[in-house]
Amino acid sequence: MKCLISLMVIIALTGCIQSNDYSDIPHLEFQGFSKTTMIQGSNQQDSTIMNLFFTDGDGDFGSQSNSNEANIFIKDLRTNEIFRTYKAPFVPTGGAAKGISGTIKVKIYTTCCFYAPSSGIPPCEPTDIFPTNVLPLEVYIVDRSGNVSNTVRTTDILLECNR
Repeated sequence: MKCLISLMVIIALTGCIQSNDYSDIPHLEFQGFSKTTMIQGSNQQDSTIMNLFFTDGDGDFGSQSNSNEANIFIKDLRTNEIFRTYKAPFVPTGGAAKGISGTIKVKIYTTCCFYAPSSGIPPCEPTDIFPTNVLPLEVYIVDRSGNVSNTVRTTDILLECNR
């Protein structure tokens, strides 16, 4: 499932960096989640905030307001598929001669627990047989020039499946 949600992404820039020369290819670091346990669900029943730190040497990160193009991509490693995409707001390049750095905060909504096919239990079904599921994620960003950052693996989120 792909979601393009621009209102859930907040970028707090630390301003123009004059003493550092960053690569034109964005660099990403995972900093943590606001919480690491969520109740499973298919419709925004629970959420956590993912904190990322980024640098971009040419300062061209974020999308224009009239663009629907995603620039933050989150992969569910249980399925190896992109399960959420987000659109970070436009970051003006003026004054970013030496690049930009900042914090990205992304609201991640819960997802369903998955069970072994042999169990016969459909995804999202509450069960005491499998009370928890581990949700491992990977994240990368893309700047306006099409430069793709490194991919970072987050710490695991624990999904509570028995509710």
